[in-house]
Amino acid sequence: MGLAIQQEEFTPQEHERFVARLAESLEALRQVLRRPGFGVGPVTMGAELEVALVDGAGSPLPVNQQVLAKSKDDRLTLELNRFNMEMNLRPSLLAGRPFTGLQAQLDDVLAELKRTAATEGARVAAVGILPTLRQADLGKNALTPQQRYRALATAIRRRRDGPFQVAIAGDDTLNLTWEDVTLEGANTSLQFHLRVAPEDFARVYNAAQLATGPVLAACGNSPVFLGKRLWEETRVALFQQATDDRSDSDEAAHLHPRVTFGHGWVREGAHELFAEAVALYPALLPVLGQESPLEVVAAGGLPKLEELRLHHGTVWSWNRAVYDPHGEGHLRIEFRALPSGPTPVDMVANGAFLLGLTLGLAERVDALLPALPFWQARRNFKQAAHHGLGATLLWPAEAAPSPRVMPAVELVKQLLPVARRGLVEAGVEAAEADGLLDIISRRVALQRTGARWQRAVLERLEAHMPRQDALSAMLERYLELSEEGLPVHTWPVER
Repeated sequence: MGLAIQQEEFTPQEHERFVARLAESLEALRQVLRRPGFGVGPVTMGAELEVALVDGAGSPLPVNQQVLAKSKDDRLTLELNRFNMEMNLRPSLLAGRPFTGLQAQLDDVLAELKRTAATEGARVAAVGILPTLRQADLGKNALTPQQRYRALATAIRRRRDGPFQVAIAGDDTLNLTWEDVTLEGANTSLQFHLRVAPEDFARVYNAAQLATGPVLAACGNSPVFLGKRLWEETRVALFQQATDDRSDSDEAAHLHPRVTFGHGWVREGAHELFAEAVALYPALLPVLGQESPLEVVAAGGLPKLEELRLHHGTVWSWNRAVYDPHGEGHLRIEFRALPSGPTPVDMVANGAFLLGLTLGLAERVDALLPALPFWQARRNFKQAAHHGLGATLLWPAEAAPSPRVMPAVELVKQLLPVARRGLVEAGVEAAEADGLLDIISRRVALQRTGARWQRAVLERLEAHMPRQDALSAMLERYLELSEEGLPVHTWPVER
């Protein structure tokens, strides 16, 4: 998020200075993006994985600081809630066998986390939402006691001017009034990063938006929250509602939630996404750095744009533009919609499908966008999150009328060859692309996502025991099978 956060209270003058710095930063970014050669270089990818820490009974164990203190692996870091951890995997070239390398990294850092977690009596669960969570596991005492988390929680809560209202309807219905942001910490995700040249950014970003819905339909792994069977990817609904800083007044009804799929197709490039974040969302953390961005640009340097990056980090787009000032600087797309788990091979396959489909669609995205209004792409995303492979999606047609209605299962099957082409043309070895996309193909053919597996096992267990006991037993089986490392479509529902 850029600058370190050392305070929770901010004066009106600090807000004014921060807003002025944001305007200066946008102009500095515009000038940097116009520089010949900025951001040009080989395509790279990276990833971040969030996981939960659980005790021997499968309940969340709030010991992330103790676990981190016992590890020297710099890829590990803390997350919002005390029972969560994050691992930041080192980037690699996309060409060659990048996903083999990524899986090796995942295996390595997960093994290290499991080793250190065990010293605190904890196990590691890679799952979109921990199914054993109870209300007592959340609340202000669950927040990781770091200044940046406290400041963010305070800022959102102050703007909200009232408790958060969470209402999610699936097989069951959840209605909840909550006083803090720790509900958001129930969500754990797998985020991918893709380096994109500035001149290609609008085309690739729009392709990512187009790809996210059908990919998410095939990757659901978050069907239960607080004992309720909700969406296939309940994280999507929960994240928006648990961090919604808008008040309940009529005057705020036209404002936008900070968790967003976006507001339209990108027309020019990354700059407009940063400008949109500045224009639509008030600053939560107006911390000012020492650098004058325009002075740095005028001197021929590369500005850090710390304030702009900090502000942009408090707007949670499902696909986010990233400006990275390190080295010679570059742009990335951060793909934020995929859930954590079930296994490293599943997660790597999910990433290969998403990145490959994005690159494959980018080749002809200018012809596709007129045939699918943006609001329908946003609808696809929500339908996929709600219904998974049971969703009905809209897709651009070659000829009018467009778009056409398609079952998610059939659409994913049609898009797998597009993802393969995207990967191979980016330099990924064909055998690697084929192996990973075959996992998606088999998963879809069997309609066995992580979410579907959880639902099926829970239904069987609930025939013999109360739901909370069934959830614990289901998680135990999930953890056992995930340790074996086989993709989720091969997992048995019965013992």
